[in-house]
Amino acid sequence: MRVRIFCLIALLLLSAACLSAQNTAPAQAGKTEIKNVPAGYTNPTSGRQMYDAYCASCHGQGGKGNGPAASALKATPTDLTQLAAKNGGTFPEQHVAQVIKGDSTMPAHGSKEMPVWGPVFSNLSGHDTAATQLRVRNLTKYIASMQQK
Repeated sequence: MRVRIFCLIALLLLSAACLSAQNTAPAQAGKTEIKNVPAGYTNPTSGRQMYDAYCASCHGQGGKGNGPAASALKATPTDLTQLAAKNGGTFPEQHVAQVIKGDSTMPAHGSKEMPVWGPVFSNLSGHDTAATQLRVRNLTKYIASMQQK
């Protein structure tokens, strides 16, 4: 019963996060405006749930960089499905984890358009370092699973 209630709550939070991330309004003719909303809680063991909640609005459900908010950004979001291909066929796991945490210089991840996820994940985890690392590792592994062969 507890698992069922937890799953229902998680689904509601995920739905709310996705809707708010996709909630855009025309600022000017043909322009899309991104609204900043607080990050909702996601299960730290689910890379897919975190991706859907925090990444898909810009990078798209399939990771191609074509999410509903992409057109409002100054820079086109990275096609996450091509990271291994652009790295000699090997997924750059350490680099992706560094970008997620904010340890690597990535202009889009440090601007007000796209937050650095390390501090966000730390806050969501109650500043528990192990839980924050779990989030980063599972999100990185999920992005690795998206690679085109």
